[in-house]
Amino acid sequence: MNFLEKISQVRVLVIGDVMLDRYWWGNVSRVSPEAPVPIVDLKKISSTVGGAANVAANIAGLGAEAFLVGVVGDDEEADSLLENLAAKNVSTDFLVKSSKRCTTVKTRIIAHHQQLARIDREIKDVLSAEDQENVWRFVLNLLNTVEVVVVSDYGKGVVSEKLLSRLITTCRNLGRIILIDPKGKNYSKYRGATMLTPNRFEAAEACGSESYNQSLIEENGNHLLKQLSLKYLLITQGEDGMTLFEKDREAVHLPVESKNVFDVTGAGDTVIACLAAAIGAGATFLEAAKFANRAAGLVIEQIGTTAITLEMLDQTRG
Repeated sequence: MNFLEKISQVRVLVIGDVMLDRYWWGNVSRVSPEAPVPIVDLKKISSTVGGAANVAANIAGLGAEAFLVGVVGDDEEADSLLENLAAKNVSTDFLVKSSKRCTTVKTRIIAHHQQLARIDREIKDVLSAEDQENVWRFVLNLLNTVEVVVVSDYGKGVVSEKLLSRLITTCRNLGRIILIDPKGKNYSKYRGATMLTPNRFEAAEACGSESYNQSLIEENGNHLLKQLSLKYLLITQGEDGMTLFEKDREAVHLPVESKNVFDVTGAGDTVIACLAAAIGAGATFLEAAKFANRAAGLVIEQIGTTAITLEMLDQTRG
């Protein structure tokens, strides 16, 4: 993997839905007398970055430079998110602070290595016209300074059809590689991107089919590749690895590189971050997919959202 030596020179623009991932850690020893639910004895509270912010953190952890564009609210959760980003060496200079929205927060309650519940605080509406223009202004200012563009769509309102139309057209005119982690059933808005990275369930939903065996995954992948005029498509499959599709070539399946699967939270963020960093450093898309597969195998062995680092990868070599 000679491209690893060049990752520190790579600059990636990450656009999308940023969020704060909060964890309440505790123990359970009894059931509530008020309702048939466990009582959690809270021991610790922690937080980290999620969504597009986690993509940027993964890119920074690999030694590349990530420019993060997104929207946060004017609230305490935004302050916590900005602190977490700064600790992970990700600049917060290009985040739009909106008085019209709250910062997206996912709170997970965990006891004995098991997630008991998740509480979401969010607004999914499309951004106001003012916020959309502020996001686009940051994007335009950064496009000429990066090699790769990543869109992290979590369906929270930042990645609108208008933004995607502008972005994909501009990237194609500038010759920029654009990788998109998609959301929802309507994939037509992603037409013309360099690569999409849906998981197997998202790909099936977009095709209106099931996804429970490899032949259906390959059928869905080839359909999306052709329908959306993509150069590449990577369908992630959790504990079953991932499959890379390339125009006019046979699909390549990569088995998972993990002995223990504890939590797939954030694995998709790791995959697209590794793809962006590796491709920006000169790797082929297959080399980049193998690199991303290896990194994803490490993060799914951790509980909670975990950003990959070169140190983590170095420890598993050999």
